[in-house]
Amino acid sequence: MPRVRRSPSEREPPGPEQALELAGHFLGTRPRSRWEVDQRLRRARANDAVIEATLARLEELGIIDDLAFARWWLEQRDRHAPRGRRLVEAELRQHGIGREVIEGLREQSATPGPTEQAGAADDDIRTHLTEEERARAALAKHLRGRPLPEDRTALQRVGMFLVRRGFDPDAVRSALRTPEDEGTEEIDPVER
Repeated sequence: MPRVRRSPSEREPPGPEQALELAGHFLGTRPRSRWEVDQRLRRARANDAVIEATLARLEELGIIDDLAFARWWLEQRDRHAPRGRRLVEAELRQHGIGREVIEGLREQSATPGPTEQAGAADDDIRTHLTEEERARAALAKHLRGRPLPEDRTALQRVGMFLVRRGFDPDAVRSALRTPEDEGTEEIDPVER
């Protein structure tokens, strides 16, 4: 006999065990922030006491950690779709990450980790890239092996592409500067 699915309004609110199981399934696909798990449990109509108990248990087990989530998000951005610091921080805020966690991430990114100090930096783990390095990576991905445009207008368009990706103008200028440009007149790729 086929199982009939009830609408969310007809279902009973989950108890502590069901909420923990629901959160486990939700966390099975990728890391999540505390806020995201909270919202998922609220959509399942769990009461506040069950939500708080579930979140506390997940934090106790180390499954939910906003700083670890923020590090993971930054690493994924650097690896797959490089973005500037401002845009990454805005995305983290959309996932419920608080200002103090973002500032902690900023401090961690500013100081090199033990692998960078020892000189054994791994190409796959790029959490300590500077804003200019991130801009260069985004530019390389965007150009797909093509050279930088020579035309001033086209160069400004490429610069605006990077600005829309959250990079600050200084990082964009640095990314668009080639070694041959050192002695020439500066072109501002982000002016309109």
